[in-house]
Amino acid sequence: TRGGWCCIRDGCISMSNAGDEHGVLMDLGKERPQVPARARNLSPIVPRASIAGRALVAVVAIMTFLASVTTGVVLLVSASAAEWQSEVASEITIQVKPVTGRDLERDVAAVANAMRAQPGIVDVRPYTKEESSKLLEPWLGSGLSLDDLPVPRLIVARVSPGTKLDLEGLRSRVTQVAPSTSVDDHRAWIDRMRSMTGATVFAGIGILALVILATIISVSFATRGAMSANRPIVEVLHFVGAGDRYIANRFLRHFLRLGLEGGVIGCVAAMLMFGFSESIANWFSGTPVGDQFAALLGTFSLRPSGYLALAAQTILIAAITAWASRRTLFATLDDID
Repeated sequence: TRGGWCCIRDGCISMSNAGDEHGVLMDLGKERPQVPARARNLSPIVPRASIAGRALVAVVAIMTFLASVTTGVVLLVSASAAEWQSEVASEITIQVKPVTGRDLERDVAAVANAMRAQPGIVDVRPYTKEESSKLLEPWLGSGLSLDDLPVPRLIVARVSPGTKLDLEGLRSRVTQVAPSTSVDDHRAWIDRMRSMTGATVFAGIGILALVILATIISVSFATRGAMSANRPIVEVLHFVGAGDRYIANRFLRHFLRLGLEGGVIGCVAAMLMFGFSESIANWFSGTPVGDQFAALLGTFSLRPSGYLALAAQTILIAAITAWASRRTLFATLDDID
């Protein structure tokens, strides 16, 4: 039989068979022990293809998909609300109510002329009697005679971008022409729209925080499970002089790769969903449901900056996966020590 011997000296291992004077040593750096080249294990410390690894990829992919969908919806709502606010803020609505003893048509024409003379007003469009009646059809239905009802007349004035009107002076001027006139700059509606947009953004941030927290918990459990399954290997590496950083880097690369793989899968799935959402929305265009969603989310298509935000979010989730793995690794290594 052949014999052999092993010598541990200064954090290094020297192994040799009987009759060999010295074993071949391989320098692994400051934090790595010197071990014989023939004794190297070519398989990684953490198995690349395992049930736990595939499960973690699936969890990260699902979390990334949910986070990407949330971010995309928030971006769509914010863009749609900003477009609404821009359009509404550029218009002023004047309402002329019919009053006994006054000619409504004459009052409408006088108010329209007064608005055209106002600096900063680029267009004035008074609604006809028929157009004003059609505005009531969604509530009163069609085919009704509104001649005997005191239906007010509307005038829409478009404001030049960047112009700040003196609304109090404008109200005073038009009420002098027609006392039953009221001016609405839609400020209350814009404030409600801003509140709704802010609530949507905060809700999206809350969902993202929950997704990130769930990802951290999942990665922590997966890291502890991998460390427990490979505890004998870790103890042997400690015995031969491997430092915590050397061991942690092996696990860190493993979980970073899993995080990137799952993140890319979830992000690509979300991007494909938003890419096809515009075509799906066209199928429901003209229906009440489709019109409501179109009013809320616009065209359902993300801008290029939105797709860049989803890609950056994927990198962030992968980085969080690596960070959570690193913290758990060093905590577990301290327990082993």
